[in-house]
Amino acid sequence: MDCTSSPAHAAAPPSDWVVRWTPLLPPDAQVLDVACGHGRHVHWLARAGHRVTAIDRDAALLEPLAGLAATIAADLESGPWPLPGRTFDAVVVTNYLWRALFPALKAAVAPGGLLIYETFAQAHAALGRPRRPEFLLRPGELIDVLRQDRPAPAVDPSNALSTSEAWHVIAFEEGRLPARGDVPEREVQRIVARRAGAPSARGDHLAPPG
Repeated sequence: MDCTSSPAHAAAPPSDWVVRWTPLLPPDAQVLDVACGHGRHVHWLARAGHRVTAIDRDAALLEPLAGLAATIAADLESGPWPLPGRTFDAVVVTNYLWRALFPALKAAVAPGGLLIYETFAQAHAALGRPRRPEFLLRPGELIDVLRQDRPAPAVDPSNALSTSEAWHVIAFEEGRLPARGDVPEREVQRIVARRAGAPSARGDHLAPPG
């Protein structure tokens, strides 16, 4: 789940990465918040007028969010993906990594939809928890995960990208973020990418840093 620990996290501000790229969402977007924790992004996205579905393994954390989002209690690491076949205008993941979920997360993004992902990078091990390699992204790993969906070049260059599988990376960052309020400095990797398919009516204009 997202930042699993302290009671103060319930009042934690949304990630500046999520805030920065929320304007790319269409009005009344359907958004999936994966491992939502206390729901800081549920609150942010609901206030922005979007329809949120929130997943977390801790049903107690989901209870206060029931008036803001459709909530699903599910163990994403030992159980099946709880939303087979469903797609969303955006899938948001922060401070959570379970590599076996990558295929399901990508499949949950509708054609033309967004993947907004931010979590700890390998270099964070020198700063604090998490330190275990299975919870830390390797350098450039999020880019590599999306590249896996690009098919082999076609004979006809105009068909080189499958509209259902290719991704357009809008922004990617990797490095150290300074401390912010109660959140200590951390090493992160983060990406926002659009799945090929239906074009965005709003355009992918770069947002100023948060």
